[in-house]
Amino acid sequence: MELLSVNAGRAKAVEYTNAPSGETGIDKRPVAGPVRLDAPGPAGTASSGVAGDDVCDLRFHGGNDRAVYAFAREDLDHWERALGRDLAPGSFGENLTTRGLDVNNALLGERWRIGGQVVLEVTGGRIPCRTFAGFLDEAGWVRRFNESAAGPGAFCRVIVPGEVRAGDGIEIVHRPAHDITVARLHHAATTDRSLLPETLVAAEWMESGLLGLARTYADKYAKR
Repeated sequence: MELLSVNAGRAKAVEYTNAPSGETGIDKRPVAGPVRLDAPGPAGTASSGVAGDDVCDLRFHGGNDRAVYAFAREDLDHWERALGRDLAPGSFGENLTTRGLDVNNALLGERWRIGGQVVLEVTGGRIPCRTFAGFLDEAGWVRRFNESAAGPGAFCRVIVPGEVRAGDGIEIVHRPAHDITVARLHHAATTDRSLLPETLVAAEWMESGLLGLARTYADKYAKR
């Protein structure tokens, strides 16, 4: 399991974002050399946990529980075939492009050590928004992404800060005693909300209410 790429993006003004500022940092590109990961601060006031990376809509992005977004190269490969287009690392707005790591079947609260120093904790999956759809410019993208078997990728907290770089190894160092995966929570929040109550077994450590955020996203975007 390895870190294939570390990606960051600077704020740009675009028409397709619903961020109050009219800007988005979703256009992330690979960064050469080491990149610092830190816990950025409380949700709603703090940005990305990745040095040099901008988060523009603090209502739904950034903060300690969404400090870093990881997406598997294997899932980018799936979407390359499905969309008929090349998808470089960072194409889905992810900070970390991984290889060999089962990101979507990670348990909520699972911890990864990257490069022997940094430790991240999985907090949930990505709920697609208007900005993501506009960036990819694919019709019906939100529904298609939610219903795909490829999986949503994982948001993470920074438990042990430090530097990471492309080529770093990834090790799973903790798996909690429940069976709620990133993919399972995402499915419950977006396509079968009757399953949400059973995900509460994993919620006791979710300090900032990510389940509530998932419901908010689902209400706003499920019919797009």
